Amino acid sequence: MKNFLKELKKFFYTKILRRKYYRTGSCKCCGKCCKKIYVKHAKGVIKEEKEFKKLQLLHPFYTYLEIIDKDETGLVFKCKNLDDETHKCKIHKSRPGICRRYPQEELFKMGGELAEDCGYKLEPIIPFKEVFEKVMKKH
Repeated sequence: MKNFLKELKKFFYTKILRRKYYRTGSCKCCGKCCKKIYVKHAKGVIKEEKEFKKLQLLHPFYTYLEIIDKDETGLVFKCKNLDDETHKCKIHKSRPGICRRYPQEELFKMGGELAEDCGYKLEPIIPFKEVFEKVMKKH
């Protein structure tokens, strides 16, 4: 039964949600993920302040962000709700969904990465060994 549930979960994540990773671990409340944020929207990573200003009118989440830099990827943001002293979120109980779901695998698609000491990990749903064995059977 346990194996069936594991396979069902794998099927749901890979075929329904089209995910390649499980999120494991827990937040260590370091605040690093709130200090260097890229925002991806329909056309990709936000690169211009004018584009960002339009987004702020569409969704309240964007009003929490302030531009702190710009690099080859795009604009870099910091969340205004991060308490710099305690490294805790000032609105933790009512934080937006995007914060609740952090980290998501889209982070990797944008070239991002988790902080080295982050409590979260993104683990492959289908282990490399399993993928390799399937490829070898075909050859």
